[in-house]
Amino acid sequence: MAVITDQMLRAANDNDWDRLTQLEQQCALHVRQLKEHEPQPLAGAARVKKVDAIRRMLAADRQIRDLTTPWMARLSALISNTSTERRVARAYGI
Repeated sequence: MAVITDQMLRAANDNDWDRLTQLEQQCALHVRQLKEHEPQPLAGAARVKKVDAIRRMLAADRQIRDLTTPWMARLSALISNTSTERRVARAYGI
């Protein structure tokens, strides 16, 4: 999952929203698989490695949100403007 999360961050940095969506789906699949198989608790170096990977994923997730939030706001505004234009056109028979 950490590798996928790194790829998601690169896609977001590149404004490659289609790739980001594909990678999000892959990540969700991994999460479902992990939940189904309930891995055994880790100890020692394996636990430290897992904690480090989780921290990296959370940091990447934060950066992805920082990149996608403005894009989503612009998209929402565009959709809103298009909807308004359609309502006006219908109201006035344009």
